[in-house]
Amino acid sequence: MQRMQLLPSPKERSEQVSLCSWPQPGPCGSEAGSQEADPVTLLSINALMDKLHLKYAQKPWIETLKLVRLCMDKPPRGSISVTPHHPLLSCLEKIQRTLNAKSLSTVMSRLEFLSKQRGLKSHISPNGTACYLTSDMFYVEVQLEKDGKVIDVKLAHPGEAPVVCDDLVQLLRMKNYDAFGRILEGLLNLYQIPGNRTLMSIEYYLSPYQVLEEELNPGSQVCGTKVYVTVGSSNTTHKLPISPLIVDSQAGDGNLAFLPLTDELSMDLSACFFLSFHRPFPMSSSSIQEIQKFTGIPIDGLKLASLHALIVQFTFNDEYKEELAMNNSCFFVSLPDCPKHSYFINKGTEKSGITGALVSKIPFTHPKCVPAIIEILRHQVAYNTLIGSCVSENTINEDCSELLYFEVSPQKDTSFSISFQHPMGESLACVVADVLSSRQIRCSLHTHPQDVALNCCNDFITRVMERCMSVPLVMRAIFKNSVTMKVDGEIQNMEVTSEQNPEVTCKQTESSNSTGANISGASMQNSCDDMEASSSTASIECETCDASV
Repeated sequence: MQRMQLLPSPKERSEQVSLCSWPQPGPCGSEAGSQEADPVTLLSINALMDKLHLKYAQKPWIETLKLVRLCMDKPPRGSISVTPHHPLLSCLEKIQRTLNAKSLSTVMSRLEFLSKQRGLKSHISPNGTACYLTSDMFYVEVQLEKDGKVIDVKLAHPGEAPVVCDDLVQLLRMKNYDAFGRILEGLLNLYQIPGNRTLMSIEYYLSPYQVLEEELNPGSQVCGTKVYVTVGSSNTTHKLPISPLIVDSQAGDGNLAFLPLTDELSMDLSACFFLSFHRPFPMSSSSIQEIQKFTGIPIDGLKLASLHALIVQFTFNDEYKEELAMNNSCFFVSLPDCPKHSYFINKGTEKSGITGALVSKIPFTHPKCVPAIIEILRHQVAYNTLIGSCVSENTINEDCSELLYFEVSPQKDTSFSISFQHPMGESLACVVADVLSSRQIRCSLHTHPQDVALNCCNDFITRVMERCMSVPLVMRAIFKNSVTMKVDGEIQNMEVTSEQNPEVTCKQTESSNSTGANISGASMQNSCDDMEASSSTASIECETCDASV
């Protein structure tokens, strides 16, 4: 095939130069015969044309085409980008609409123009039968036959396998490029983040300590537990909305009202919305099943394990070591005005324990799912907060101080128990905490019938736990009340004794003053001594920082 002559030959250029000396019609049709071309300008043009002719004389035609295409793609100087209303793009659009894209080259040109119009990048495969329309978040692969017929259209994200989109295939086969372009624009809008292009986050939980910090320090930046709304690829095709689904700002009952996800308002895409966590979040199997039942989409990548073990891992944050989680379940918590606590986190057995998994992201397709998912997450984070309050970085009692021993064991779903030595008896006592929701907890205290009843009703324990969301603080309140109760009982006994035996009134009064002046001293010490003396009966062992009740 002969190569097309792009540049004029020297003979043709001489003829063109001679034509430049001819009179040229002016703007009003008059001849400007008095104006002649500048000889210096003509010589410079001739020299430039000679250089171009020599430079591209041996170049193949395909490379010249690439150069012309590159020059057309390059925006003019002084402009950052070529807007859709740029004159060049407007002319190209008119040409593309006029041409009937039947051949392979015309279809490729039309696809390249669509990608440029929507702000996408495009390139053609080496064999020339596939066109890729790419962005930072996804790419569309259009496979064509040599005669220009569309074979497949695939949508994929970088590093993942592409998925065939039948809707896009049908649109291109029908040569409905306008609808195809609108879908490309819709895909870009899915990944377009408004404002400063930061991820949209939902802050759904604040701990009591964070609420207190906000009250004490107005204007302080307190960061609660957050989840981020993102869009990502999916192994299966889902119907995603292509227009807003919110009917009104709020319905009559105060809840948001949404339109159903119909065919007119949605499109099948191999993508999905996600509520993503900053780092994997421990959730119980029941909570995961509840979310999956509500969204209708399974959560991938789950590895079931003991929920309490996962909460311990999560509480340690980045400083957590896997070896520490596997070999240690005993943690020491120091509180003011109270002996040090030793908490044994019972992870449960495979049959009786509560299982869970670390969840990185939760898929959903309709915005109506978000409020229900957030409520489940609040419920879960409340349970995790209570279990995590028993965890500390101290796994060894370095100062050999006196200890109060507790065992935290899973019960069912979002309930757990705290077992401990009765402060004024030799049997075990137990507090069962049932986390009904993120705002409601129900606690119940159980003691042996032969032991003295503790001066703590269930309502009192519930109020303390809901207010502070801390197991150690609840246990400290119970023990403080029991010490006060014991001191009051000793005072009443001394009064009765003084009435029956007045001779020892003086000595008992001194003992009473000493006891009342140091409630958290000698009396607490006696209570702890009684507990340690009966530790063998309760089968409490702490020789290797493990306690089993």
